[in-house]
Amino acid sequence: MHTQQTIMKTIKRTTLAIALFTIISGCSDEENNREVKSILIDLLKNSHSEQHWFVPMKTAIEGLTAEQSNWRDGTENHSIGELVSHLVFWNEINLRALKGEDMTDFEVDNETTFKMYTENEWQSLVHKLDSVQTAWEPIILNATDEQVTQWSQEIANIQAHNAYHTGQIIYIRKQNGWWTKK
Repeated sequence: MHTQQTIMKTIKRTTLAIALFTIISGCSDEENNREVKSILIDLLKNSHSEQHWFVPMKTAIEGLTAEQSNWRDGTENHSIGELVSHLVFWNEINLRALKGEDMTDFEVDNETTFKMYTENEWQSLVHKLDSVQTAWEPIILNATDEQVTQWSQEIANIQAHNAYHTGQIIYIRKQNGWWTKK
């Protein structure tokens, strides 16, 4: 039964990926845009809060302290806190751009995202990441056909970027014994 469900999910995802490719290639009928929105929501949930193919960000940072988030391995590698701040930055800037917000007050300097956090700052950052990622869903659902066509590739890349850094966070946690199988 599990194998059949896995095969069906794979077929569905492949079909939806083909629909996404069709939209990105220039087709823009309403049915395809609904399918693309469905794919984008699925990607968003997978990288944010629902565990399917890999551990989502929300689970990866759950229960971490500020001290743990600030830990660095003594090299130029980033800490978990820096990675989370980096994700907040890129998710927020892209979300605001898609919403058409005025960006003049947004400091567009990725380097400012790499800092150490107090416990209160860390908890605030975790909350902000969750809030920003949660805000993506209604934006995607309510996007116009033009927005879907224009932004679908960027939104998919943002979710891949989130998943990439989630893997780094889990690696750091495992390296330090801060990870139990989820």
